Amino acid sequence: MPFQFANVDGRASLVHDQSYFDLERVTNGDFTSNPMDAIGRYQELGAVSLGLEASDADGVLSPSSLGPPVPAPQKVFGVGLNYKAHVEETGSDLPEFPVVFTKYPTCLNSAFGEVELRCDTGDYEAELVVVIGSHARDVEAANVWDHIAGFTCGQDISDRQLQRAARPPQFALGKSRDTYGPLGPTIVSLDSFADPTDLAISCDINGERRQDSRTSQMIFDIPFLVSYLSTILTLTPGDLIFTGTPAGVAAPTGNFLRPGDEIRTEIEGVGVMVNRCR
Repeated sequence: MPFQFANVDGRASLVHDQSYFDLERVTNGDFTSNPMDAIGRYQELGAVSLGLEASDADGVLSPSSLGPPVPAPQKVFGVGLNYKAHVEETGSDLPEFPVVFTKYPTCLNSAFGEVELRCDTGDYEAELVVVIGSHARDVEAANVWDHIAGFTCGQDISDRQLQRAARPPQFALGKSRDTYGPLGPTIVSLDSFADPTDLAISCDINGERRQDSRTSQMIFDIPFLVSYLSTILTLTPGDLIFTGTPAGVAAPTGNFLRPGDEIRTEIEGVGVMVNRCR
């Protein structure tokens, strides 16, 4: 049974028709209010969601009440250069292996939170984010989907100057300023999609379409990425994988983010985020 999971005012909640249902309440305490606990039990959420129609909603979703659906992940991975057209626009070589970096969890922001730029080279990167749901170690690609709680939208906001300040470049700090990881608005279960490998992804800045692609254009697909990472370290419930961004980022043109800009990120079937820069 498909489900949508949200962090509403810090509490684990399920979403149905834009209404939210407090998970602790609708399960009579079987689940706690902690969103991280619920993600680790994602396989049970479909059954709970099926019974929501028999329960009164706790309220209607509002942008101000939504927090990152994964508020405290142990690990946050980013994947660079994972769309061919993006590789070409950067003048880079096609990678032989995934270009993996970290975003520190303190950068996470809500789907409608403000982005505090703190730089003149702020860049946007719309990304599909994989939410790990169960421990994964040495997982074969064919079995990867069994370890994924769902998808959410992400923005890998980047300070390009800080990203390239060191020689050789070190990505982590430039990707991890506070507020540089908008996430949400909800986690959507995999069974919500006819084909989870082929979703439209776009990013608009002030209403101008900058990025427009499909997740099927990834160089390293989701089964490969999760399997690859699991051969190096153990993935745990709540770990996030930002799977890469399509072409159209600001760096090649110098058309960087400015205070007052509005970033609109949309992924087909996953949701929409709107983040204003200050």
